[in-house]
Amino acid sequence: MKVLIVYAHHEAQSFNGALLARSVDVLTACGHEVRISDLYTMRFNPVATADDFRERRFLSVLQYDREQKHNYQKSSLSDDIAGEIEKLLWCDMLILQFPLWWFSVPAIMKGWIDRVFVNGAVYGGGRRYDTGGLKGRRAMVVTSTAAYPDMCAADGLVGALDVILWPIQSGALAYAGCKVLPPFVSWSVNFVAETVRRRYLDEYGTRLQQIETTEPLFFHSLQDFGPNWRLKPGVTPRAVGQGKAVAP
Repeated sequence: MKVLIVYAHHEAQSFNGALLARSVDVLTACGHEVRISDLYTMRFNPVATADDFRERRFLSVLQYDREQKHNYQKSSLSDDIAGEIEKLLWCDMLILQFPLWWFSVPAIMKGWIDRVFVNGAVYGGGRRYDTGGLKGRRAMVVTSTAAYPDMCAADGLVGALDVILWPIQSGALAYAGCKVLPPFVSWSVNFVAETVRRRYLDEYGTRLQQIETTEPLFFHSLQDFGPNWRLKPGVTPRAVGQGKAVAP
């Protein structure tokens, strides 16, 4: 497989840095081809502006998504965006690796999604979920947190992890057409012993060895929804975002 790792951590000596190094070692040993977008090292610009476009379809008002589509079709996106799209469309497997900040991704990764998941390539023209532009690819979230597992239980202090990750796993990766694998989470990394962190690294290596066969998470297909954009009568909600009860 061709694997793209989009990595967002500002410290090379961090535990996330160790996870990244382990992923490269394991994936290459398994015969996969790996490319990395190290966003902080690249000094990737996360801010979406008119400078992202070398041509403008609408001069008076910036309609960012429509300019994305126009410039993608005209091959006139800024060089940094075009380079990342090339990597994105190259890969068979997309890994987003980041520390969990404020129930979300760091700003630099959110900006990568905003600027690189462009209208006309990843979505648009009716392409979403089953028909998304990244259909046929796999994706996985790899994240670390200072939280303890019980804090992210359904009845925990901060709420269920699958709810916290819904915007990225459903709203970006699944929406774009990816089959989303269960996330890999390193818990309370600030507070556990070094032996536990080493165990996390070994467990991550095992997960990576299985990326071709791991069963993806469930998301409702487009056929489950009626013309009113809601689940059809008789379709039982099986995803958190459609009202499935989260197990404690």
